[in-house]
Amino acid sequence: MMTKVLSSLVDSVGLKRQKLGEVALGAVIKHSKDWNLARESVLASGLAAETPAFDIQQACGTSLSAAILISAKISAGLIDAGIAGGADSISDLPIVYSDTYRSILMKSARGKNLLQKAKPWLELRPHHFKPRYPSVVEPRTKLSMGESMEKTAKEWHLTRENLDIFALNSHMKAAKAQDNGFFDDLIIEFEGISKDNNIRRDTTMQQLAKLKSAFDLSETGIITAGNSTPLTDGASAILLATEEWALERGLPILSYITHSKIAAVDFINQEGLLMAPAYAVSDMLKEINLSLQDFDFYEIHEAFAAQVLATLKAWESENFCLKKLGRDSPLGTIDHSKINVKGGSVAIGHPFAATGTRILGTLAKLLHQKGSGRGLASICTAGGMGVTAILESS
Repeated sequence: MMTKVLSSLVDSVGLKRQKLGEVALGAVIKHSKDWNLARESVLASGLAAETPAFDIQQACGTSLSAAILISAKISAGLIDAGIAGGADSISDLPIVYSDTYRSILMKSARGKNLLQKAKPWLELRPHHFKPRYPSVVEPRTKLSMGESMEKTAKEWHLTRENLDIFALNSHMKAAKAQDNGFFDDLIIEFEGISKDNNIRRDTTMQQLAKLKSAFDLSETGIITAGNSTPLTDGASAILLATEEWALERGLPILSYITHSKIAAVDFINQEGLLMAPAYAVSDMLKEINLSLQDFDFYEIHEAFAAQVLATLKAWESENFCLKKLGRDSPLGTIDHSKINVKGGSVAIGHPFAATGTRILGTLAKLLHQKGSGRGLASICTAGGMGVTAILESS
């Protein structure tokens, strides 16, 4: 998928056999054979083989972090142009077996003769065939992301109805954008699929209400499969360059990455696992003297409807902003009509490493269509981190 996306990008902007400054790509869950994902994808993309590439992984913020790194190198004058992106394939998970089983395999592989290769297999037992499936569980807390989010939802007094309303709106906005052709030039066909097929255009509040809670199985659980993002397959990438480089090649400048901020929280002892974007956005706005309302569009990753709503409530909370963000007053309320206007991850899906540049692509197009303005991108990640950036168009 990553190669297909890169090839399409290379063809669409006329970069065949051209050398770029650097390419930064990543995947959160990948097989050991994909250890050199970025470089191998570049070699098959149509770019010149002399284009360097490197892998990056920062959980759900992977490709947004990749874009920040490439843009920082461009701003520093180290390169003129580069590509950032990411891919994940949840339908092709690497299955891991026990250390003992792997030890048997390695002993056999190191054998010098047939006897030495065969002898380790005498240690094989039926339990060695029990696989260990990947899971989104924090090693420090032993809680899944959904279980952690249930705790945050209760802390912020969120309701099941509000989560389901948010999820329904995500699907409706995504369906409308799909029908209007907004995604047509952002999505490429892959193995017969030419549009996101997770969008539930026919869902209703009644259908969402029937779903059982997925993480807290008690009657107090409010997070369901319907108001959480599904884990899906996907890849995305964006081209970044200096203004001069783009103009020389007659390429349209959709927007500029002007600021970014990454934060982390102590989710083990003090804060909710996915609340770091609340801190990152606040710190970024302090540095550039902007208010939370100074944006035309907000693209906030919908890991869970609860994550977005908890973050919005935190920014509205005088107590949170004073004690945790070090502010004299709340950041305030965001106009909800400006949030994820083309739908978000609840509807579109979340191929971990692809989401960041998917969000940037959507935000850049929105700003370009408007002709001017400012957009905020925000992504929560596993490990208690938040990756944010500002795009501007003029």
